[in-house]
Amino acid sequence: MLNISQKTINSKISCNSVGLHSGNDVKMTLIPAPCNSGIIFRRVDVEKGKNEIKASYKNVVTTNLGTTIANEFGTRVATIEHLMAAIWGSGIDNLIVELNSEEIPIMDGSSSPFMFLIECSGVNIQEEQRRMIEIIKPIRVEEKNPLGDKFIELTPAPEFSLDLHVDFNHKHIQQQKFDYHSNLTSFKNDISRARTFCFQHEIEHMHKLGLAKGGSLKNAIVVNDDGVVNEGGLRYKDEFARHKTLDFLGDMYLAGHYIIGHFKASKVGHGINNKMLHEIFANEGSWRLV
Repeated sequence: MLNISQKTINSKISCNSVGLHSGNDVKMTLIPAPCNSGIIFRRVDVEKGKNEIKASYKNVVTTNLGTTIANEFGTRVATIEHLMAAIWGSGIDNLIVELNSEEIPIMDGSSSPFMFLIECSGVNIQEEQRRMIEIIKPIRVEEKNPLGDKFIELTPAPEFSLDLHVDFNHKHIQQQKFDYHSNLTSFKNDISRARTFCFQHEIEHMHKLGLAKGGSLKNAIVVNDDGVVNEGGLRYKDEFARHKTLDFLGDMYLAGHYIIGHFKASKVGHGINNKMLHEIFANEGSWRLV
């Protein structure tokens, strides 16, 4: 197996946008981090000593319409999956993410603006070698739901790959499939621009729950009975499956390392994604760190 060096970014870089669910204005700054740091979220609006959260599956506290992590002091950061996917897709191992609010800025609803930030800063190759999780025995999780079984299967493979299937039982988003193979697929070109989405009839319910306060046609695809509401339509014909792939990759990077194996995933969401990570680490004989 090839030796691959760990990577961080070259220099600080910042952006501003609204939080999708909180509606708050958010400033986010990406900061280089030393080898073996992993991804650390730091809330600058919370007192020092209680303001840092490791990007880890163990710190996930909510998976309702996004992935939220928290530390032992109750400090939270929400909607981390699009940024985590961009970090994964950019090959970044070590990074500090500073925020002045409890939610990652939504930007345009995809990972593309975060990829752009990382590219503008530049990638710094570090001295230590990257460690990766190699799957050596099959692992499966599943859940029952009204649209059929949700499941994720993970089997040994020489590289990372993913076959993902969605079915929303809606005339404008029926069954879609997207296959991601590390040697054939470009995260930047094929995945990063796929935006988050919702159905128009869900918006009022989300508002009643205090969610989607910052949502708009500028940062989400909205679908009604007539189709896609957004002017300009979709960026990809199968943008829904590609965005679910983006979410999946962001959630899986909460393993703390890249995973070498083949995923097969159907009707997945943030909850079962996190359940899969717990299942991986509960089965020590099914993987090894290489």
